[in-house]
Amino acid sequence: MHKLIKMQSYLVPDMLKQMQKRYQILRSINMTEPVGRRTLAEMLGMTERVLRSEAEFLKTQKLIDAKTIGMIVTAKGKKLLIELEEMMREISGINLIEEQLTEILGIQKVIIVPGDSDETNFVKEEIGKACADMLASCLGKENIIAVTGGTTMACTAQMLTRKMGEGRKMLFVPARGGIGEDVKNQANVICATMAEKTGGTHRVLYVPDQVGREAYESLLKEPTITEVLDIINSSSIVLHGIGDAITMAQRRRTEESVMKIIVEENAVGEAFGYYFNENGEIVHKVPTIGMQIEDLESKRYVIAAAGGKSKAKAIKSYLKSAPTKTILITDEGAAKEFLKGAS
Repeated sequence: MHKLIKMQSYLVPDMLKQMQKRYQILRSINMTEPVGRRTLAEMLGMTERVLRSEAEFLKTQKLIDAKTIGMIVTAKGKKLLIELEEMMREISGINLIEEQLTEILGIQKVIIVPGDSDETNFVKEEIGKACADMLASCLGKENIIAVTGGTTMACTAQMLTRKMGEGRKMLFVPARGGIGEDVKNQANVICATMAEKTGGTHRVLYVPDQVGREAYESLLKEPTITEVLDIINSSSIVLHGIGDAITMAQRRRTEESVMKIIVEENAVGEAFGYYFNENGEIVHKVPTIGMQIEDLESKRYVIAAAGGKSKAKAIKSYLKSAPTKTILITDEGAAKEFLKGAS
């Protein structure tokens, strides 16, 4: 079957493009259903006219159903998505890129979702879904899961399900204190959402991400804080994002003198309060309360998630210091950009 598709790609390449487009639309509806045409067109970067035409075709094939509340995928459509998934990954070359990046980066595994989250917001939800699926495969009977903040982790939280927590104990704990960003993207809120989605429990860490030396030493004497830090240290699974250095420094409202260091030292990536240049060297470290990079070595599973072409340098810089057990979940935009640089 795949050989036939390959021959068709040479003779009628437009057919393959059409197939990929309709597959992406069907997947997008399945992820966000019920969803209206206008919303979906914006998410996919299409005109409403083009999407209307494609949606009518999918409806004619009984793959979707259009209801008052929006479009949904039928049972037939869901079955087709499952059957097509592996073939579409092979056709687009994603499987090969995953293998190449795993070898180049020297980490345990690379998982790539189609698209570029810089161009299509929906792709970040795909990364979240892939992250949730990977977490499900790592779970045991008793689990302590440390989670950082950020938009990608917030998307991941929305993709967790009650089924994941069935027959298991799941405790979610923030890996670090919160930084100056939207409340919904802070680790405490994300952990609470994950616990609610899975039927698990969570703990909170009510401390700022960045503190002075005196405050740091004082907070470490607080029983409620040391208790949570002990739980963080005993976690077996870590879910975390990778940030752009300048963006993260701005979110932390970094003072001018430190920002100057970050810029002059050409920092491109950030994780756990560490700022990295393109060679993976640490150029600045924020005094943070919570998990440190060196703590990752003792964890059974480390799942890192970040996407978008603009994040390629950040991903590359962090992974030079990341443990080899790291599982990276990213998108085509970041993966292809990084592969271009690596070659």
